Amino acid sequence: MSNDFSCSLPNTNLSAVSLGHGSGGKLSSNLIAESFLSSLGNSILNDLEDASIVNNNLAVSTDSFVVKPIFFPGGDIGSLSIHGTINDLAMRGAKAQYIACGFILEEGFLIADLNKIINSIKEACQQNDIKLIAADTKVVNKGTGDKIFITVCGFGQVQHKIIPSVKQAKEGDVVIVSGDIARHGMAIMALREEFELESTITSDTAALYPLVNELLSHNVKINTLRDITRGGLATVLNEIAKASDVSIEINEAKVLVNSNVQALCEMLGIDPLYVACEGRFIAIVDQSDSKLCLSLMHKHELGTDARVIGRVFASKEPQVIAKTHIGGTRLLDTLIYDQLPRIC
Repeated sequence: MSNDFSCSLPNTNLSAVSLGHGSGGKLSSNLIAESFLSSLGNSILNDLEDASIVNNNLAVSTDSFVVKPIFFPGGDIGSLSIHGTINDLAMRGAKAQYIACGFILEEGFLIADLNKIINSIKEACQQNDIKLIAADTKVVNKGTGDKIFITVCGFGQVQHKIIPSVKQAKEGDVVIVSGDIARHGMAIMALREEFELESTITSDTAALYPLVNELLSHNVKINTLRDITRGGLATVLNEIAKASDVSIEINEAKVLVNSNVQALCEMLGIDPLYVACEGRFIAIVDQSDSKLCLSLMHKHELGTDARVIGRVFASKEPQVIAKTHIGGTRLLDTLIYDQLPRIC
């Protein structure tokens, strides 16, 4: 018997799809690159933006929602699907105007619950002046689905001269987060696992375009916008760093985490930097406009807790580094597997 000990790395050479492939992490990136982009890639799709911009500044985005459970504190799969679509378009400076929805229903799903979700979609669309212009419904056998899955395709028009892109972060830029992080993911986890907490953790799900519109209407020099969803803050920062060929440094002490969220993360051994939000975004802003950006955000209900958390700098290889609470540093790499599957 050998006396040598080693810790094996997770297997990324998989022959079948796993939950990790939907995490937004390394398995997701591999699947997208090797299966999808290798065959379907083109000059628009390859940019991997939250929304693509095509003829005459038309912005298009598509997303699927498989959250479990489908009802949670602060929202449900219906409102989440609309907010998520609005936010993807908003990250390119576009206002969502029209949507198309596809519904996959499992046999046995309660009509009463379906109607609640439909009404939630209706309310979210009315609140954000969006029209549903096409839809489709399919039903699958009991046991072959999980109540309801929703796919939404959103269409909108770019409203401003400044069009943020994941490729535009540059050395010297300031990194701003619009509020506290990890609340949505922990709200789902607390409900899913039936934890008895002193107070309920409520999802941060929200439509972000009103805040983005406020910033761009004042011509804030925003180079990159990205909503913090799958994989959390750390994963999204890595996406930006890689796409823009820069490195990013953040200060963990500057990142706001709700006390109940922090306590649950610690209890479960989960890093909040990798937990999804559904109503927060990262803004990479020219240093000259960082104070203006923060001032405008603090005046808006969606950005009252916005804060500068870091900076962009040049390096040989793109990476994300965090200054820790105890004064050291650590590398924030992209995770291979998801800590919390099916939270959006």
